[in-house]
Amino acid sequence: MRIVITGGFGFLGRRVAAALLASRTFRGAPIDRLVLADRVVPPGSATDDPLVDIVRGDLADRLDEVFAEPVDVLIHLASAVSAECEADFDLGMSANVDTTRAVLEAARAQSAAGGPVPRVVFSSSVAVYGSDPALPLPPVVSESALPTPRSSYGIQKLVCEQLIADYTRRGFLDGRVARLMTVSVRPGKPNAAASGFLSGIIREPLAGLPATCPVHPGLKVALASPRRTVEGILRVAEAERGAGPGRIDGGVPVNLPALTVSVADMLSTLRQVAGDAVADLVTIAPDPDVEAIVGSWPAVFDNARAAALGLAPDPDFASVVRAYAEDHADAVVDGARS
Repeated sequence: MRIVITGGFGFLGRRVAAALLASRTFRGAPIDRLVLADRVVPPGSATDDPLVDIVRGDLADRLDEVFAEPVDVLIHLASAVSAECEADFDLGMSANVDTTRAVLEAARAQSAAGGPVPRVVFSSSVAVYGSDPALPLPPVVSESALPTPRSSYGIQKLVCEQLIADYTRRGFLDGRVARLMTVSVRPGKPNAAASGFLSGIIREPLAGLPATCPVHPGLKVALASPRRTVEGILRVAEAERGAGPGRIDGGVPVNLPALTVSVADMLSTLRQVAGDAVADLVTIAPDPDVEAIVGSWPAVFDNARAAALGLAPDPDFASVVRAYAEDHADAVVDGARS
């Protein structure tokens, strides 16, 4: 069993890899090689685990190396993020659409040459949804709601979803799509995602640093903790095809479970968990550009399809904050620990 993770040294890639290395199996079969492919390998990130191979460089230029040996499973997490794609259209098209199509073509070539039909797991996004004036979203969104993205990033993710559906229909590969909710709380430095503040308004104050909230606090959002997100990606990857509990029926994407919470509730939870001094480090300064992107995403989801795979949303935002503080104790100042 040879598994490839693109974006293998990214925020989610590292966590998916750690989960696979902890179990050392996939669907009960032993993992022989785990390939981590990424444009950049941060200093100190290399691993001496004997299962791990590293492919460094732009993914589109390294696919010959990625597919030098048969790929059984490819978990495609590499992408440019939302605000990057809105600021630079060509970057988003190249990193998200062109590179994903190149991955799919490499998978197709493997199966056409008589190799195994790769299982390709694609990380899509809640950003595929948007409220078009001519077709507003329903109050509760399920996979049956028509995606009408309101950002270049959302459009690019939806294009990739449709390509994967057709490559799967034609038998070139076994594609699965997991639509990720906004992941909070992300550790580390801020990134260029429009939704990055949904981590920053918690992460920075817990570290004793100021943070800016660029939306009105009444905005509701759909969140998932890193733990639940990794669990969802792997459950979608491992599920058998077919009808019934624990199986993926058809080619329809799976919306990973969402915890619906307002930004005001997030800040209130931060105050309850970490105290007034920490919560007061957040300043509200609405940014119309950020609000236009994040506010176009639905906040309330029907989680039935994910529930059929045994997945559930985080119980509440307090548990999300506490899990972050537990997992990243070195990034939380003493006075912010509950």
